[in-house]
Amino acid sequence: MVSTALSHVYPLGSRLDERGRLQLGGCDAIELAREFGTPAYVVVEDDLRARARAFVAALAAQHGDGEVVFASKAFPCTAVLELFAAEGLMCDVASAGELHLALNAGFAPERIVVHGNARDDAELAGALARRVGLIVVDNFDDIDRLERLTSGRRDRDRQDVLVRVTPGVAGETHASISTGQPDSKFGLGVADARGAIERLEAAPGLRLLGLHMHIGSQLLDLAPFRAATEVLATLGDFPVYDLGGGLGVAYSDSDEPPSVDDYVAAQVDAVRELIGPGKRILLEPGRALVANAGVTLYSVVSVKRNVSTWVGVDGGMSDNLRPMLYGSHYEAQIADRFGDATSCHVTGKHCESGDVIVRDARLQEPRSGDVLVTPATGAYGHAMANNYNGVPRPPVVFVSEGEARVVVRRETVEELTARDVR
Repeated sequence: MVSTALSHVYPLGSRLDERGRLQLGGCDAIELAREFGTPAYVVVEDDLRARARAFVAALAAQHGDGEVVFASKAFPCTAVLELFAAEGLMCDVASAGELHLALNAGFAPERIVVHGNARDDAELAGALARRVGLIVVDNFDDIDRLERLTSGRRDRDRQDVLVRVTPGVAGETHASISTGQPDSKFGLGVADARGAIERLEAAPGLRLLGLHMHIGSQLLDLAPFRAATEVLATLGDFPVYDLGGGLGVAYSDSDEPPSVDDYVAAQVDAVRELIGPGKRILLEPGRALVANAGVTLYSVVSVKRNVSTWVGVDGGMSDNLRPMLYGSHYEAQIADRFGDATSCHVTGKHCESGDVIVRDARLQEPRSGDVLVTPATGAYGHAMANNYNGVPRPPVVFVSEGEARVVVRRETVEELTARDVR
């Protein structure tokens, strides 16, 4: 068998070797499963770097004054954050915990954007104390808190802020990750945004630099981005526009997301044509930087046939919650027998009938002991990992040029009781 490159669902450089075994970052997937156990998140380090550089290069080529900001909620892992900091990205955080992770990973405070819809005094005071680059104002209570917390600040000591605008534009995506519609928990509608702008322009301890928007995630159509920018253009002329993220990725071979160049061009052209030249543009790709860089390796534990064929693995909704939350579709293959054959459901080990990772997967003669791989799990797998049924969270393993290293170790059952007070 000749070595075969794999589709865009898998990390860059992934292939099947002459024996038909999956190779990730130059490492054999089955050997990785043996060495590090399963389930395990495996991330191709060179893929992360390539995607970061593609976004940076596209924005630099099409717009001289811009920043790529990693939306850390997609993969809040120190090693991932360190890599993106080294690649010159900024970091977007949505909690005190994410702020801690970003600072610990080496992001300079001025390279951090803080946002969120329900931040108390402690979270905002922490961001102010650390002198973060930007705070995104989501609501009028944010303004009340920030005015009080920055009382006495003047001139160069003022905190730079953006106003998050809900433009009334919704992209085609799942309701749980749509954020630009009028009835949203995030941001301010156009009328309220005008009021927030007036208040912030008069706040002595704050400096309003511009506007922020994010209309949703996993968007495969670029048209809504332009429509949303058209709404921002009605709110005034500002030096900074943070356009959020949202670029979709391929979860199956049939998915064809826009290219990075096309996505960046659509955003930059919309600002230039609808608002004006010379603006500083921030883009916040999250999943588009990490999703396809990662896979999850499982061990097949059982195969059972009734009306359907059920392939039970040693993970499930504790390591990939997205199929249960959003009905997200993934692909799966046996790591040394790629190809379509038996139609089956890949199911997790948890006490829920809905704990199905992949429905209608096509696997070659699955049997107990096989290593099974689901691609495109680099986004929101580790981020949403949980301990349902007392299952410890998986490790994160970086691979590059044939070498593998653990960057987050596997949780132990003993750690499940570490916070108990008796």
